[in-house]
Amino acid sequence: MSKKKFKNVLVVLGGTSGERAVSLESGRACIQALKEKGYKVSTFDPKIKNFNLINKKNVDVIFNALHGRDGEDGVAQSYFEYLNIPYTHSGVISSFNSMNKIHSKEIFIKHKIKTPKFLVINKKNFNKRFLLENIMNKKIKFPIVSKPINEGSSLGVKVCDNKVKLLRSIQSQFKKYGELLLEEYIGGQEIQVAVINGKPLGAIELIPKRLFYDYKAKYTKKAKTKHVMPARLTKKKYQEVLKIANKSHHILGCRGVTRSDFKFLNNVFYLLELNTQPGMTNLSLVPEIASYKGLTFNNLVEKILLDASVNR
Repeated sequence: MSKKKFKNVLVVLGGTSGERAVSLESGRACIQALKEKGYKVSTFDPKIKNFNLINKKNVDVIFNALHGRDGEDGVAQSYFEYLNIPYTHSGVISSFNSMNKIHSKEIFIKHKIKTPKFLVINKKNFNKRFLLENIMNKKIKFPIVSKPINEGSSLGVKVCDNKVKLLRSIQSQFKKYGELLLEEYIGGQEIQVAVINGKPLGAIELIPKRLFYDYKAKYTKKAKTKHVMPARLTKKKYQEVLKIANKSHHILGCRGVTRSDFKFLNNVFYLLELNTQPGMTNLSLVPEIASYKGLTFNNLVEKILLDASVNR
């Protein structure tokens, strides 16, 4: 598509999720980029107005800069499709499946993509004894990561190195979440891969100062993680992780840009999850990968925009 078809851009940002602050920052950066590219930009914040109050008048396309619940789980996308307005990033089903860690893991396993051992627990029928037996039966070793099934930016994630800490963490998390994913913690290198418009862009390695790449490591300058671009992998392994990320992007039916999160241990890549609305802040990974590949931030944003369509 030529940019003439997309003169008036509505940037949707903010929202009501725990990632609101990051979304506002991503949105502001994208607004600036689009304006510098010559687009006429307006904004919409679903925390202030409901999605169904988006005014279609003078809107050619929506740039989705939301993160987290209602922004990257298919909810916002369903409104955009109902309004029949072209929008960026992934569609309803791919967004829902990618955001839901259980669904995405089941899809990874079906397509022979390695992911850490896991089990799912529900607040309604939680039983400590059954849980511990299940952990043994599935041969899940400690440390175990306990996380909500549909949060982003590592919100609510806990790493527990024994049974007592795990049970304490679960009880605490059940105050906010009805369902949790328990996953075997994988050490090794943290590798993140960007895919844009169906093609892998590059892989970056993260060396967090903290135990893992959590919310503070992602968005706090004090706890800033060391970034190594390109990732420290052999040429063969670098190409392998690009291939896996590209495969995961396609099997989930994603569009626009995605970022796949991997652990690399004992010469094996484990895919943790795939993000359909990766951050676009000054500390974000996709813009950094793009920059290394010679793609400026403004051009990256426009490239995402020009892939927009109604039915994703």
